[in-house]
Amino acid sequence: MSTIDPTTSAAAATTGTTNSAQQQLSSNFDTFLQLLTTQLQNQDPLNPMDSNQFTQQLVEFSQVEQQINTNTNLSTLINQGNNGTGAYAVSYLGKAVTVSNGQAPLASGQAIWAYNLGTAASNTQLSVTDKNGNVVYTGAGETTSGAHVFNWDGKGTNGTQLPDGTYKLSVTATAADGSNVTTSVTSTGVVSEVDMTSNPPVLMVGPMPVALTDISGVQNLN
Repeated sequence: MSTIDPTTSAAAATTGTTNSAQQQLSSNFDTFLQLLTTQLQNQDPLNPMDSNQFTQQLVEFSQVEQQINTNTNLSTLINQGNNGTGAYAVSYLGKAVTVSNGQAPLASGQAIWAYNLGTAASNTQLSVTDKNGNVVYTGAGETTSGAHVFNWDGKGTNGTQLPDGTYKLSVTATAADGSNVTTSVTSTGVVSEVDMTSNPPVLMVGPMPVALTDISGVQNLN
């Protein structure tokens, strides 16, 4: 499991930015008070300076300070949320997950998908693409309605053995009347690692990164 936590560096950056803003505000406020004191000491008694302007400036300084404090509180809430997401992602370690985005890892020359046909089809086409979206394999699929399994040996349409990595299966099917058949594709795998350098964290199923939003099922192996 990766141990680098982006929330720590993000929190440090936020703290540094907040401290800098507070220091700048304090410096500007000290300068303002010095100028105000000098102006009051040298004002014309017969034509005193308008105090409304000073009051308005004091109000503006107060508003800026409140905004900095608000931003600090919001950053704290965001960091707490990121920490919670990281802990939630870690809870997937060692569990079997169902991935609903059509992707599956090819490892040691094997990738397995499950696909479902809503109704019987007269023609079903399977298409596998690599991580760059290039079609590397096409073939005929099952035509009966219901669940099916596609066990791919990692060989392209031309018979070339492809390297391990992430691949995506797409299934298109048409009924006897020419209408499209509803299809869905999933894969399963065990979460072996959580990449904490990403925000939000990403699960690793073999060589395949999986977003938390692409998980449609979780199962304990114990």
